[in-house]
Amino acid sequence: MRPATKHAVPPAGDICRLSAVDLADAIRLRQLSVREVVAAFLDRIEAVNPLVNAIVSLRDRADILQEADKADAHLARAGHAGPLFGLPIAIKDLAQTKGLRTSFGSPIFADFVPQEDDFFVERIRKASAIIIGKTNVPEFGLGSNTYNTVFGPTLNAFDPALTAGGSSGGAAVALALDMVPVADGSDFGGSLRNPAAYNNVYGFRPSQGLVPAGPDLDVFHAQMGVDGPMGRSVRDMALLLDEQAGYDPRAPLSHHKQGCFLQGLQTATAGGRIAWFGDLGGHLPLEPGIPSLCEAALGRFADVSFQTEALVPDFDFEALWQAFVTLRQASSGCALKAHYDDPLKRSLLKPEAVWEVEQALQLTAPHIHAATVRRSSWHKTLLSLFDRFDLVALPTAQVFPFEVSTHWPTQVAGRPMDSYHRWMQVSAFATLGGCPAVNVPAGFDARGRPMGMQLIGRPRGDMAVLRAAAAYETTLPWQTGA
Repeated sequence: MRPATKHAVPPAGDICRLSAVDLADAIRLRQLSVREVVAAFLDRIEAVNPLVNAIVSLRDRADILQEADKADAHLARAGHAGPLFGLPIAIKDLAQTKGLRTSFGSPIFADFVPQEDDFFVERIRKASAIIIGKTNVPEFGLGSNTYNTVFGPTLNAFDPALTAGGSSGGAAVALALDMVPVADGSDFGGSLRNPAAYNNVYGFRPSQGLVPAGPDLDVFHAQMGVDGPMGRSVRDMALLLDEQAGYDPRAPLSHHKQGCFLQGLQTATAGGRIAWFGDLGGHLPLEPGIPSLCEAALGRFADVSFQTEALVPDFDFEALWQAFVTLRQASSGCALKAHYDDPLKRSLLKPEAVWEVEQALQLTAPHIHAATVRRSSWHKTLLSLFDRFDLVALPTAQVFPFEVSTHWPTQVAGRPMDSYHRWMQVSAFATLGGCPAVNVPAGFDARGRPMGMQLIGRPRGDMAVLRAAAAYETTLPWQTGA
């Protein structure tokens, strides 16, 4: 854990080590100017980012500092300061940012400058953050290794030979190396959770509908991918989630948030019961060392009044995975079809994108219907589990961070992987349940490779999951970040 620094005025070199919550407080109290804060982070980016390639499309320094000076002048006139006032934030490069290049990691969009923001980006601007650039992603967010032909790979915060994970790899590394105080991410198949685990930070996948998605062509069907916060602490994630979350009529399946998440963390969890799925009775291949790290992390929960019970639900997990694959193809694959249909653009697509489209073209309505029925059955199973347990726990990933030049693991613990995302099967359970899930750091193996554990809560039980993560955070013997 990081030392408490609230209302302390640090030396300039220590500004970037302050939490986002404390930085926002210091700016509002005028203990730090926005220019001081922004300049410190830009200096940090200049020193560190060339080594890891986490932040891309960085705006001109002079323009950013001019925006910071305007913010300081506004505050000097006793102007209103939003919750994120003056905090420098880089937006994940899968989200549209008005007037700032958004590439989606694809050469097709290498020079694309949107004319509108994604809904949650609008909210971040309204909360008075300063958007300084973007964070790197894999092409169209496909795969949990952040590399693309536009900007190149992002390297792990702890070992530059290893992957940062993905698709929020740039965000996780930027956080871990103190280049931004807080970050957004998105998650379909673990894209918030996995890179957080691989870089020893926190990543929160909210309940389905809590953070409105858009603008999208499809506002009713594509619901498995969600946006959410990442942070070096649970409080920092809550600070950002408070601005991201809440109903938007343009996203008809979004819903209102229940209270303030940051304030809600002031009420400690009363403990509870955790169901530990482990490797699902041997169904999930796990690299040696991961189970022991996660079980040690589970042991810390005893210090904050949680009891753990090993449990394997009676469910056909292979059929559930196939339902995930089908539904992903029906959304992501179909969304990419317009590029696939253009021969020039098709030649620019990564093989995994082509595979998603070609698999989608083979789907029939009965295939998709059967997958949704299977998903609904899993949701019912989870609800019955949450009658007995407060949380479900699983490893966040099935392998430790691997060589960055390896696009994806072709085998795990001796078992072949039949797709580019099979090795992240462990992330599908929260996604298919529409459940909130948080990655909490679990520690490091003997080679210094980070790993995390995911805590899954009941649908719309976001506050309870965050409180449990905050309680766990108090037990950690190390600070997050690199």
